[in-house]
Amino acid sequence: MDKPREQTPPKLAEKPQEDGEIRSRWEWVEPVVWTERMLAALETGVEGGKWFRLIDKVWTEKNLGRALEKVVENGGSAGIDRQSVREMQMHREKEIGDLQRELREQNYRPRAVKRVWIEKPGSKEKRPLGVPAVRDRIVQGALRHVIEPIFERDFAPQSYGFRPGRGCKAALRRVEELLKSGHGWVVDADLKSYFDTIPQGRLMERVGQKIADGRVLALLETMLKSGVMDAFEGWQPTESGTPQGAVISPLLSNIYLDPLDWQMAREGYEMVRYADDFVILCKSESQAQAALEKVREWVLKEGLTLHPEKTRIVETSQPGGFDFLGYHFERGMKWPRKKSMDRLKDTIRTKTRRTQGRSLPKICQDLNRTLRGWFEYFKHSKATAFETVDGYIRGRLRSILRKRAHRKGRGTGRDHQKWPNAYFTAQGLISLKQTHRAACQSL
Repeated sequence: MDKPREQTPPKLAEKPQEDGEIRSRWEWVEPVVWTERMLAALETGVEGGKWFRLIDKVWTEKNLGRALEKVVENGGSAGIDRQSVREMQMHREKEIGDLQRELREQNYRPRAVKRVWIEKPGSKEKRPLGVPAVRDRIVQGALRHVIEPIFERDFAPQSYGFRPGRGCKAALRRVEELLKSGHGWVVDADLKSYFDTIPQGRLMERVGQKIADGRVLALLETMLKSGVMDAFEGWQPTESGTPQGAVISPLLSNIYLDPLDWQMAREGYEMVRYADDFVILCKSESQAQAALEKVREWVLKEGLTLHPEKTRIVETSQPGGFDFLGYHFERGMKWPRKKSMDRLKDTIRTKTRRTQGRSLPKICQDLNRTLRGWFEYFKHSKATAFETVDGYIRGRLRSILRKRAHRKGRGTGRDHQKWPNAYFTAQGLISLKQTHRAACQSL
């Protein structure tokens, strides 16, 4: 195995620089919560490493109001109390006042999370989706504003999910760098039902390592214990895991896995993690096997489970490859994984139903909105992936034109002559193949 690189949480400046410089380094934090003085303490570290007296930052009118603004921006459905985002916004002053009073008097109790079942792309199965009440999303957001910087300060660099200034593209770039540098053996790991199985007691212990405000800890615990309301099975307790769909859940998931990040880094393993999805890239099969064994030991000790079928070791120079963040990596190439393609095709089918009455230019305009966003994420795929999508879309559009010509079935060879590719370009449809070629030329 390669010589381990010693990695520890970043050491920050003992003497903070001017206020403006501090703020620029923490530009993503909420200024309604984090003053210059608090940021200076965050950089130099607080005595004992624990933060006290934070609850009064959670319930301020400005913090709750800012959290409400973010809930409005994100939209979403109503929870079990049926109060919509619009209704909350209409009665903003009263609702914020009520929440503030409940939090100050310790009377706040979160509602159970509404569980709905939605279609799973490429499958006949359905997956659960959690919808917290709007008022609870506001409180969770306000709490996150207060505690996120405290933990973000020391998170490991190989963690990319749900973190400010990071994201899928940065994680994918890191995977690409490691593959090109000879890390061709990959531990493709999958944590089974991670968000639903996090041991709440151990999670609270980790939060308590940095937060010493008992009222903040009690508030967080009530969120974890709020339960789930299922349309078919009624109310169910949540004795493990984090609330489905909760604003605070991504942060909590990173807090729980952060020790694994640092352990793997200290032992010299190149791990790239996005929430509960992670890969470990190694230079040899033996190194990959050792890394997987380390992960197994840690996961078992921490009350989690590796998926027995989805966790495996892959040699990337051989057929098969691995999936990560929507891409499939194999033999020095990458392209959208099957589920990503299935999801795109589902969207295209919805927009190209043969019985719709919209004009072809309108349909193309609607498709273009989807295609531009999809291409922006998958533009680094091999060229044939875009040709496949282009062909599928034009086939759907030819079927619409056949229907309007009172003909049955899908497009045939004659239809390709009657409505060639150039015809759809003239109607305003973009070509992913041409878009990809132009992007490559500009690079």
